[in-house]
Parts: sequence; C-alpha cells; structure tokens
Amino acid sequence: MKIKKLWFDNEKIFVLTDDEKQLWQSLLWYPRLQNATQEQRNNYRITNTGIRWEEIDEDMSFESFFYDEPEPTGIAKVFHQYPELNVSAIARRMGMKQSLLAAYVSGSKKPSIERTKAIEKTIHNFGKELSAIQF
Repeated sequence: MKIKKLWFDNEKIFVLTDDEKQLWQSLLWYPRLQNATQEQRNNYRITNTGIRWEEIDEDMSFESFFYDEPEPTGIAKVFHQYPELNVSAIARRMGMKQSLLAAYVSGSKKPSIERTKAIEKTIHNFGKELSAIQF
C-alpha cells in the first residue's frame, strides 16, 4: 500500500492510497497521536510497513487501516475515551482478573451482555462515589 495523502479530522486519521481508496482509523487507539500537536502529527515518515512519528514514539501499521473495527466500541471506547479509568482498579472492584478486562478493552475478547452491564454499573458507581466527594 502506498499513501498519497494523510490528514486528520475529528479524532480520526485518514489516508488516501495510490489506488484512490480512502481509509481511516480512530485516534482513540493511539493516545500519543491523539494528544500530539498538529506540528507533531505532521512530522511523520512512511515506512515499508506503516507510518512512524518519531518525536512522539508512535507507529501505525498499514494493516490497522483494514481492521474490522477501525474505532473502539462499547467498553473499549469508554476506556480509551477516559484514560483516567484504570483497568486494574476497575477489575479489582469487580473481583475480575485484570487480564480479562484488559482483553475486553483491547477488543481481543467480547464480554457477554451481563458482563458488559456489570462493568458499566461498576463505572457508574465509581462516578457516584467521586461526585459525592467534598472538600
């Protein structure tokens, strides 16, 4: 795959390939790139296997533009949108293995509807606890 053009728009990275395909990937998968300045984002180089941003130490493979889910959904989206949520701490609150919740967040495993609701309830309860804090 050869890239003719690369640009960013609304928390996404887009590329135009040499065969005129427009592909995109959510920046939620790439927090360093998401938080980079425009100058840092524009400072990239194309490699044989993808795109490299040396200054922010970020790599994006060409293959990632063809993943089934270019944008995180469900639990994965919540944890990527709110990096303040600590996977280990939430798993501990639930009595769940951290590695299992991490697999849900990465998208490598899909939780059941019941498990999804339990994770959501845990996060909501944590939010209620935080909002009750007074100084």
